[in-house]
Amino acid sequence: MKRRFKTVDYEAALDVSVRLGDCVPPDHLARFVVDTISQLDLSGIYGRYGARGGEPYAPEILFGLLFYGYATGVFSSRKVERATYESAPFRFIAGNLHPDHDTLANFRRAFLSELKGLSVQVLLLAREVGVLQLGRISLDGSKIHADASKSKAVSYKRLLELERRLEAEVEELFALGERAERGELPDGLVVGDEVARRQARLAQLAEARAVLEARARERDAAEQAEYESKLRERAEKARRSGRKPRGPSPAPPTPGPRDSDQYNFTDPDSRVMKNSTDRGFDQDYNVQVAVDQGSLLIVGESLSNHPNDQAEAVPTLDAIAAAVGTPRAAALDTGYFSAANIEALERRHIEPYIATGRDGHNRSWRERFADPPAPPAEEASPKVKMAYKLKTALGRAIYAARKCTVEPVIGIIKEVLGFRQFSLRGEQAAAGEWCLVCLAFNLKRLHTLTTSRVSHA
Repeated sequence: MKRRFKTVDYEAALDVSVRLGDCVPPDHLARFVVDTISQLDLSGIYGRYGARGGEPYAPEILFGLLFYGYATGVFSSRKVERATYESAPFRFIAGNLHPDHDTLANFRRAFLSELKGLSVQVLLLAREVGVLQLGRISLDGSKIHADASKSKAVSYKRLLELERRLEAEVEELFALGERAERGELPDGLVVGDEVARRQARLAQLAEARAVLEARARERDAAEQAEYESKLRERAEKARRSGRKPRGPSPAPPTPGPRDSDQYNFTDPDSRVMKNSTDRGFDQDYNVQVAVDQGSLLIVGESLSNHPNDQAEAVPTLDAIAAAVGTPRAAALDTGYFSAANIEALERRHIEPYIATGRDGHNRSWRERFADPPAPPAEEASPKVKMAYKLKTALGRAIYAARKCTVEPVIGIIKEVLGFRQFSLRGEQAAAGEWCLVCLAFNLKRLHTLTTSRVSHA
């Protein structure tokens, strides 16, 4: 007997009417995004629209498309526009309208400054429904590619070489100007145009040099502070042991720009940063998140162009809105350790748990079950006190939670959502887009938390 198969009449299928309600079930993320936006106060955004002009798309529609897009890994405004035709959830959020990509991109850029307030409102909604009870938080950072090419960068050494070469060429062209009157120049050579091009390039290089020298001064101050801290720590160790510490004394920093310092002409605010995955170097921004250990919601975020994390703890803590609350404790890895960060946390009434160094893997059972060490002396250094604090039962529990809270959140953003490069250029615009990413993540996480609570009710 011949086997029969189900087939499709594709010509007839093109005329089939599809009900969006069947494609977007009641517990779908798209519906949740629409419902959540309807509870947000958008009066400030409406107030920025003028009284005249054509009929614009309501902010609820455009925010809904952007939030859902970033929550599902669709970051391109062109792809969002196409999705309003091809994807049922996007079509539902747009209400069968089709904002073009220019409208979406301009709206995103115009209202970046409003996203922080909307993010706070979402967190307050999470608190109202009982899924956010701010207690302990974890901080961590990661590198995200800037919208800039490394081929459009120049090192400080190369910059100086280019300046010298262009200045010599300008002088040579001025000298050629005297021969122009005698008609001795090559055909097509216009001295004025050639000089103008080189002078414009010299102006760009001078701006780049000024930026690199300013960055060098900032780095000098940070390295000098770190050097002095190491000297104090070494002196404290010598005082406790009564012997000179082993190893050479820390070398003082060398001030001024370095030959390898780079400036990018595409996005000057971005920096070349080391990639921890392949040990290469990329044009990046340093993004930070503070994650509530109970709910895994992002309660604070920040962005900078600093290659390391030590100076990023305070801006990230300051990003936690007072209306959301003050966490009781914070877990941070060794990249954040400094006496200044400990003091900053304590001043905010947040108990700090900051690693003082990297823990070894595969500890023996003797190390794991050894008796806790004796408490340090009152005059001990902050590093010694913190190391003891992290060996207590409470300290181990709070710090251990960092690995299963903030690290998975960053992993989800980069691997699941696929956000690995900014679409906007400039530190301020990139910071706004990072806030949008975190807000979209929180909406998706809040949807998961509320849906699971309903299913278990």
